[in-house]
Formats: sequence, structure tokens, C-alpha cells
Amino acid sequence: MSSFGAWLARERELRALTREDVARTTRLPPPSVAALEEDRFDALPGEAFTVGYIRSYAACIGLSADEAVLRYREARQAGEPAQEPARASRPLLPRALLAAAGLLLAAGAVGLAWLRLWRH
Repeated sequence: MSSFGAWLARERELRALTREDVARTTRLPPPSVAALEEDRFDALPGEAFTVGYIRSYAACIGLSADEAVLRYREARQAGEPAQEPARASRPLLPRALLAAAGLLLAAGAVGLAWLRLWRH
């Protein structure tokens, strides 16, 4: 069985389209079109974008977008795990610190307002 990217390239070539045609029609960056056809998913910006790129690519060459995404997911499941967006891998500690700082600022504002009201 050929790879997902090879399948996309073959389907594009059967329709006498070039990578440049696909990039121009879909407005995808040419390196992203190449990355899709070469199974270099790590060169793409993230899973959600990759799926969107595949949908656009499929629609451009006349394939079912749903079928293309299904084939992509099957290929990824058989190989490496799907990539996660970069922000999903960040530790939660900075977010917790930001929330705590926000609560402290809110408590300070409430305390200041109460103090001003109490003085009058």
C-alpha cells in the first residue's frame, strides 16, 4: 500500500494538475503542499491545520474531503501518533500562576474599593 502523500500526489497527477496549481487554488503555501505529498506532517503547523489543508487539497482536485481526512487518519494511526498543537504541550504551571495573580489583583481591587467606601 502506498503512503497517504503518494496517494494525494497520484490523484493530483491523474487530473493533470501541478503542485503549483494546488497551491494557487487552495492558497496553501507551496512548501505545505509538498509536505502533504511527502508525508512530512511534522513540517505542517499542527493537527487542526493539517486536516484543514487536506480538506482544501482534496476539494481542489475533486476528491471527497471526508475520505481524504479518513485516509490521513488511518495512515497516521498505522504509523506515528498524530501531532499535537504546540501550545498543548506547554506545562500548566504558567497558566495557574497567571490565574492566581489575577485573583490577587481582583482581591486587591475589591479591598481598595471597600476601604474607600469605609472612609467616606
